Amino acid sequence: MRVTTPGTYLTQLTRLPRAFPVNCYLVREDDGLTLVDTALPGSARGILAAAQRLGLPIKRILLTHAHMDHVGSLDALHAALPQAEVRISERDARFLAGDRRLEPDELPGKPKGSWKTCTTRPAGYLKDGDRIGSLLVVPAPGHTPGHMAFIDTRDGTLIAGDAFQTRAGIAVSGTVRWLFPFVAMATWSKARALESAFTLRDLRPARLAVGHGEVLEAPAEAIDRAIAEAQRRLGVQQLQHGT
Repeated sequence: MRVTTPGTYLTQLTRLPRAFPVNCYLVREDDGLTLVDTALPGSARGILAAAQRLGLPIKRILLTHAHMDHVGSLDALHAALPQAEVRISERDARFLAGDRRLEPDELPGKPKGSWKTCTTRPAGYLKDGDRIGSLLVVPAPGHTPGHMAFIDTRDGTLIAGDAFQTRAGIAVSGTVRWLFPFVAMATWSKARALESAFTLRDLRPARLAVGHGEVLEAPAEAIDRAIAEAQRRLGVQQLQHGT
């Protein structure tokens, strides 16, 4: 597992299968570490080793969404860290438990992407505006109905999960990058993903950390390009945030 340290508080952990690299993150807090996502199955040992090298305990496990590549090592980590508090959105908690049905107000059909039913149950749900340590919880639906993002209020680092990707070029979730199309292929609603991209852009992040790809510093211009491309592909020319 590759370990990099962008910024003061963030550690990026990258599992490196040849065609499908996956990131999760450790965020340093005064009382220990918050782990955001758990990567693919088989990643627990590398995550625990990284925390040990940092010399801090993992106190919390936050999940951006319930796709397999983000919750794959949850059960193994929960077994190793039974005191660590696990949180996910209430909506995606149903996916986590194996219920893949969509709500009546959601698009018809089946939710996209790869899933893993986990035995771990969250201690609580992530809600808009929650503060968990230094992280502010921001709903970012689109990739999944209950997708969440987190912004570090200390330095403006945005941990966006799959709301964006930077591998093979920055893109809003749902915009195909043919060298890495998997995020787009697993996106539930391109229109909702675009709305969430506006929401996250309006946070004016100083740093963008995603589930797939490198961390971007000063990402405002890149995010604007990604949003503009998503608008063109959806055939929407003048979409404004909130419309």
